[in-house]
Amino acid sequence: MIFGLTMEKLLLIGLLAVLIIGPERLPAAAEAMRRTVTQMRRMAHTAQERVREEMGPEVADVDWQRLDPRRYDPRRIVREALLADPDPVPIAHPVGTEPSTSAPPRANAPPGSAPP
Repeated sequence: MIFGLTMEKLLLIGLLAVLIIGPERLPAAAEAMRRTVTQMRRMAHTAQERVREEMGPEVADVDWQRLDPRRYDPRRIVREALLADPDPVPIAHPVGTEPSTSAPPRANAPPGSAPP
C-alpha cells in the first residue's frame, strides 16, 4: 500500500487513465511517468548522499523514526509533565533577614497576645 492507495484504487486510476488518455497515447504517458519517477528517486538519493557527506558519519546513527513529530501526543506530554515530581525550590529571603523560627499567630488569638 503506497500513500494509502489500495489495489482497488490503483485499478480505478489505471482504468481512468486508459479512458482519458486513450489506448494509443497510453504507452507514451506510462513511459513519461516512469522517467519522472526514476528522476525523482535519483534526486532523493542524491540529496541523501549530500546530507551524509555534509553531516558526517554521525548522521547514520540518528534514529529518524524517534524524531518523527507525528509520534508526539500532546496529551501524553502534558500528563507526564503534571505527574512529574517537581524539584523543591528554595525560598529566597531578603538580604540581611533571617527566616522566622517562631510559629505564626493563631487565627483565634487576640492581637498582641503571645503564642502558647
